[in-house]
Amino acid sequence: MKVARFYAPGDIRVEEAPEPVAGPGEIKIRVRNCSTCGTDAKILKHGHHHIKPPRVMGHEIAGEVVEAVDAGEWAPGDRVQVIAAIPCGTCPECLRGRMTVCPNQESMGYHYDGGFAEYMIVPAKVLAVDGVNRIPDEIGFAEASVAEPLACVLNGQELARVGEGDDVVIMGSGPIGCLHVRLARARGAARVFLVDINAGRLEMAARLVHPDAVIHGEDVVEQVLKLTDGRGADVVITAAASGAAQEQALRMAARQGRISFFGGLPKDNPIIQCDSNLVHYRELTIVGANGSSPAHNAEALRLIADGAVPVADLITHRLPLAEVLEGIDIVSRGEAIKVTVEP
Repeated sequence: MKVARFYAPGDIRVEEAPEPVAGPGEIKIRVRNCSTCGTDAKILKHGHHHIKPPRVMGHEIAGEVVEAVDAGEWAPGDRVQVIAAIPCGTCPECLRGRMTVCPNQESMGYHYDGGFAEYMIVPAKVLAVDGVNRIPDEIGFAEASVAEPLACVLNGQELARVGEGDDVVIMGSGPIGCLHVRLARARGAARVFLVDINAGRLEMAARLVHPDAVIHGEDVVEQVLKLTDGRGADVVITAAASGAAQEQALRMAARQGRISFFGGLPKDNPIIQCDSNLVHYRELTIVGANGSSPAHNAEALRLIADGAVPVADLITHRLPLAEVLEGIDIVSRGEAIKVTVEP
């Protein structure tokens, strides 16, 4: 079979590999779609400390079961979506229901071979934490593969308590930003504003997700304050790896506003300036957001299938496995919303 393996920064190879065989408690799937994201681009450029090469990449996975060995309810022919982040299920955090911050978390495409392959094995520990979800009949494999990033978005908005009547600012108009716009609407936000410094990507995103306003330029805070009659936004989500965006978020939040630092910062530059008095006097809440739980993935699939969060139109590029590097490059250039690979 064909796979796309990471060997070193700048070195991902599409090559032949033996077809894997499922062991006890595992399922083998024929991968139908594995979508790409900005994380794949970062891995290509810098590698990752959890990846020991060679490793088959890809973590936004949907496919069809072809083999199941003592795997409970699963059987050949089942259409499934697979979680990316694998909590251990047994540590104090997991037992408290905090699976997104499991200290023993592993990941598909990092610790285990992922979905940039024609076939892959879903490890038993994924099944043990209910990390395989049946794809509803209403949606296809490509849409199901977007459940993983939507699950992360869902976790972020739950932590930031996005809800009825909120004015919400999304900073970053990539695929995650677009999903944030749509989920905020589904959760009852009154208005959603989309911000980006990349004018071309902002225009492309706005044509798809129709925010109430788009904001581009240097005076982002001033534009948000003007749109909200000086009040500021109830929720600001920084869906970009930008310290400047995080600093601006503090200044554009309304009193008792919630700020989600959704996008992580570069490891070599993670420090921002925080006006502590803004947090103190305005009673602001700053929350992080790290991945998703198996339950978030199941809920994301339901939201897609119910039409509450449409995703099909966000998939702007469909590429064969042989063109996975081109797909990652398109993501790096910001020329797509969502790129999916169809092995």
